[in-house]
Amino acid sequence: MKFTPYLFLAPTAAIALSQLVHPLHRAASDIQKQPQAQPADHAQIPLVKAVGGLGPAMPPSGAPQADGPANAGGGSSVMLSDVMGRDKSINLFAGFLRNIESPSQRLDDPARNTTVLAPLNSAIEHLPRKPWEDPKDYSALGANAYEGEDGQGRAQRNLRRFVEAHLIPTSPWPADEKVKPVGGDTEVWWEEKDGVKRIQPGDIEVVSVGSTVVNGEVWILKGVRNYT
Repeated sequence: MKFTPYLFLAPTAAIALSQLVHPLHRAASDIQKQPQAQPADHAQIPLVKAVGGLGPAMPPSGAPQADGPANAGGGSSVMLSDVMGRDKSINLFAGFLRNIESPSQRLDDPARNTTVLAPLNSAIEHLPRKPWEDPKDYSALGANAYEGEDGQGRAQRNLRRFVEAHLIPTSPWPADEKVKPVGGDTEVWWEEKDGVKRIQPGDIEVVSVGSTVVNGEVWILKGVRNYT
């Protein structure tokens, strides 16, 4: 049995997720209509087609919103878990995040602030491999590295590593402040060049700040962090 992230969900959640395949394909196709450079490896299959519609566990509900950390006098309780998936341009990453229990719980915790570095769908689609794949697994186990229960567990660990490499355990996150991501031991920081935020190392452009809520922010990235 080949790996599918649906198997990490409870039956009810899996049914709900399967009903969102069509919206995700529509969102991904909207992005693919824009001119994009083709991957260097022409044999690479686009991620959306390969995973058969993997997406967020709840449908995006329109354009991203700026949810203030606390409305003056009102005390907003909106958290990162409430806004992930609102922006269709990052719903691939939002879907991965919701499928991994520990990071998902973190975004629902008002006591743990987080800066989410969410890559655009197009950045994920153009990766040389899928986020749950590791060349070391293929080298050691061959083409069937992600089949069966052991393969599913292996893929889940890899996907968690990918997600956690994009979670910074602080917010607000000042410029030039070096912080280790939730997953990994390599320090990450950002600096501003010509009015544009860039994540280092990697010089990854921050397209925009999608949401600001009580326990952090969602930063939309033009690229993907090195997560291996």
